[in-house]
Amino acid sequence: MNFIEEKSINGHLTIIKKYSSGKEEILLDENNIIVSGMGFALSKFFSHNHATNNTILDYQIGKFQVGVSGPPAGGVVSSIFELSGALSSISEYGLGSNLVIESLQPIIGTGVGAAKPFANIPHSKITRVGDSSVRYTLVIDEEACNNLTRDSSDAYLNEIGLFVNNPLGSASENPILVAYKTFSNIYKTSDFSLIFRWTINF
Repeated sequence: MNFIEEKSINGHLTIIKKYSSGKEEILLDENNIIVSGMGFALSKFFSHNHATNNTILDYQIGKFQVGVSGPPAGGVVSSIFELSGALSSISEYGLGSNLVIESLQPIIGTGVGAAKPFANIPHSKITRVGDSSVRYTLVIDEEACNNLTRDSSDAYLNEIGLFVNNPLGSASENPILVAYKTFSNIYKTSDFSLIFRWTINF
């Protein structure tokens, strides 16, 4: 059984460019792809052993990554476990930004991958918008992800992923990708912030 299809889990992402003047421009307003990590995380939640030290927070969507190499080489399919070109350092996210970044080892396939930076989603940016819908507001502020380069060339943000915090309940915290979206190239500068309004319908 395809757990995601049976449960009709889907998502929608709106990307907004916001200038310091307050002017806003909608860059994207489309559905995203729910990937197989969502089914994995939900299966772990429903089979949770309450005798362990796991908490409900382990099974919540609480982290995200942005990247510069989307879409993946094999296409945007539900079997992907990672961004094609996730930002590789805390400094790329911006040392002066409001983002809280952690270096964690994500779940990749049947194992755990190398440590990568993840941005935390503040609880204040997680909102219930219906009986079975949750909105995540991700803000790449003016000081974040600016003037990125790869191989001495400009690097453009063009992919983003949502992650469940720690479905294995491990002490080291291993997030897993559950939703993914590519978008047209954005060269991020300090002239504007990016707001990602991402709604997941369960």
